[in-house]
Amino acid sequence: QVQLVESGGGLVQPGGSLRLSCATSGIIFSINAMNWYRQAPGKQRELVATITRGGSANYADSVKGRFTISRDNAKNTVYLQMNSLKPEDTAVYYCNVVTVWTKNDYWGQGTQVTVSS
Repeated sequence: QVQLVESGGGLVQPGGSLRLSCATSGIIFSINAMNWYRQAPGKQRELVATITRGGSANYADSVKGRFTISRDNAKNTVYLQMNSLKPEDTAVYYCNVVTVWTKNDYWGQGTQVTVSS
């Protein structure tokens, strides 16, 4: 059974930081690219960051220079460090994987991030 469990969301003031975690089980974590998406109220879900199995990262233009995705293969966990947060970063953040061999698409339950003074 595949599980992706996000944590670390919350309420933060503009300019603040949060670190999201996504603990996985049921997949061979080390061979899969991992993604973070977000969905703001009334908007479509958007891809925020991707990290390949080799550790290369790509980011949406809106978060470049502020967010950092990383992974710990020993812990089967992917992280999203979010700095200089803005109100427009407010959204539910989701962890995602499309498994490299079977192309199955798995999502976590999401964690709410609210940036407000």
